Amino acid sequence: MTTSTATPTSRPLVRAPRTPRKGISTTMLRIEALRQLRNPYTLAFTLTMPVVMYLLFGASAAYGGQSAGHGNVSFYVMISMAAYGTAVAMSSLTSLAASESKQGWGRQLAMTPLGTVGYAVTKLITAVSFAALALVAVFTAGILTGASADDTWRWVAAAAIILGIGLMYGLFGLGVGLFFNADSAAALASISMTFFAFFGNVFMPLDGVMLDIARFTPLYGFVALSRWPLTDGTLTTGQTDPVWAVLLNVIVWLALFSVLVLAGVRRSKARQ
Repeated sequence: MTTSTATPTSRPLVRAPRTPRKGISTTMLRIEALRQLRNPYTLAFTLTMPVVMYLLFGASAAYGGQSAGHGNVSFYVMISMAAYGTAVAMSSLTSLAASESKQGWGRQLAMTPLGTVGYAVTKLITAVSFAALALVAVFTAGILTGASADDTWRWVAAAAIILGIGLMYGLFGLGVGLFFNADSAAALASISMTFFAFFGNVFMPLDGVMLDIARFTPLYGFVALSRWPLTDGTLTTGQTDPVWAVLLNVIVWLALFSVLVLAGVRRSKARQ
């Protein structure tokens, strides 16, 4: 007599449905915007400082109404401060995003419908929004205090160049955030931009050896192109920068910022 042993039937594994990932979260965009607006550091360096510096050096100066290129000196200083504010906003806010990523924010994101790409896009939109806000704040101060240009399109062209090329400083901030300590990344990014501005012919007209050095600094080409609709490349010293030279400055620093990001990614992975 043979006995048959029953084998339990195997049941297919049922996987829980995956939560679809979102590209952009309007909720997070709102939270990020409010968080940065409540951050005194962001308000001071990104919005307040460029406006105050314009009012000191462009609006209240006795030479503000003097002719400069296709406008006046106030317009010249206004463009410089708007470009500086954009660079600070892009670099500081993207460095914060990189720091959050290193602190394990990605593991928190895995528990939400927002994917990594959506998180990065949200941070980028926040940075660009604050860069645009800094530009609008400085341009509004310029309009109210007598900054003028011969043609309206020069205002639009200067703003477009500032916001377009200013995106490259997001790479700088991202690289700093990935490469250096999370607690000091944002401060280092904004302080670096201020240092580059002093030695890049942004805050004050340079001449001689200092001007020769300035041509190799990260902000020189960006600010020179931003002023181009006003000055056609002519400096306050009477010299003229060829357009290829300032474009080369931008391209070289864009490449160096990209290398910094790659180095930061490798350094971040080595720490894990």
